[in-house]
Amino acid sequence: MDDSASARPARADNALSMARAVLERAPLFDGHNDLPWVIRIDKAARGDVIAYNLNRVHEKADTDIPRLRQGMVGAQFWAAFQPTSAPHPARTALEQIDLIRRIEEAHPDVFLPARRAADYAKAKAAGKIASFIAVEGGVGLENSLGPLRIWHAAGVRLMTLCHNETLDWVDSATDAPRNGGLNAFGRVVIGELNRLGVVIDLAHVSHDGMRRVLDATEAPVALTHSNAYSLCDHPRNAPDDVLRRLKDNGGLAMATFVPGFVSQPLRDWLRRGRDAYGKAPLAADPKAQFAELEARHGIAPKATLEQVADHVERLAETAGVDHVGIGSDYFGGASPEGLENVSRFPHLFAELVRRGFSERDLMKMASGNMLRVLRQVELVGKRLRKTRPPAIGRIEDYPGA
Repeated sequence: MDDSASARPARADNALSMARAVLERAPLFDGHNDLPWVIRIDKAARGDVIAYNLNRVHEKADTDIPRLRQGMVGAQFWAAFQPTSAPHPARTALEQIDLIRRIEEAHPDVFLPARRAADYAKAKAAGKIASFIAVEGGVGLENSLGPLRIWHAAGVRLMTLCHNETLDWVDSATDAPRNGGLNAFGRVVIGELNRLGVVIDLAHVSHDGMRRVLDATEAPVALTHSNAYSLCDHPRNAPDDVLRRLKDNGGLAMATFVPGFVSQPLRDWLRRGRDAYGKAPLAADPKAQFAELEARHGIAPKATLEQVADHVERLAETAGVDHVGIGSDYFGGASPEGLENVSRFPHLFAELVRRGFSERDLMKMASGNMLRVLRQVELVGKRLRKTRPPAIGRIEDYPGA
């Protein structure tokens, strides 16, 4: 960061224009967006991408093509998400992957199907947004290794190991642990993701699970939508010791906008509507759920853009600026004041300009760090596939591996 006193006034006056100049050179690579689930549960569209019509502004939602353009987004990991409790998880995972591919097919003038780090530059040169596919939650594996390769063949390049519930092989941050963080089968999953060249995402994983994955992985990891636990003690956020380990691992933590992971006063207020692990009941309309809680307990404290910037600063201080990115987790629900939708990314970077981050560091956080992780994961996968056969079988085949 540039702490020069003489530099601050001019930088502050021109912060937004400077932020846009940075994002013009290095368009944002956002680590997590739940638009596919929003389309799936939309009462009118019911999963039909054409019917949802991404070309228009969705005032009651947060993500569409006009505002992605305004937000200077250059690449996006779309989440193929499903709740852990969803019936037919293997089928649902494939349906969500298919939905993302249908977004790409419906808007070929906007989205470039991206399957390698190099596709970011191709998309930028073409004036498009690189569309990357992530699976959020390993429940769709149904405790089998085979789906990993099918997902990879379908274009998946990142996997969030679990969601809000503990699985048979990995512990969730927001559920009771059963696996000491990660069990024998979980370690095999990590190894196969390394071999395939798929980024391992530790968002949603318990703190012990994060540590066990870092012990096992041969490639950099990401926390695609997690903040600093030292600023907000929600279990979904990353503790300092995990953040420090990202320096040796080469991975990164991507600051997220979920209000309850941003603001400690809001986190404290929300405890009355959450379980012991900070988890809210799953709702079809999270905004209505939040409004009902406010009706019972009064107006909640607000999370703000400035508080998100606090987390970016803390992540940079703890993990190092080479290990920080942005993972918004826009999901159709509440957002911090100032970050209401995907058009607002330049305003976050303007705040970081005001705080003295250099142009070089801002470019790293915008996209450079995520691209480095992707490239390294690809290289590790290429090397491992030369010497290591596919891991096959189911959880019962790995009782103590």
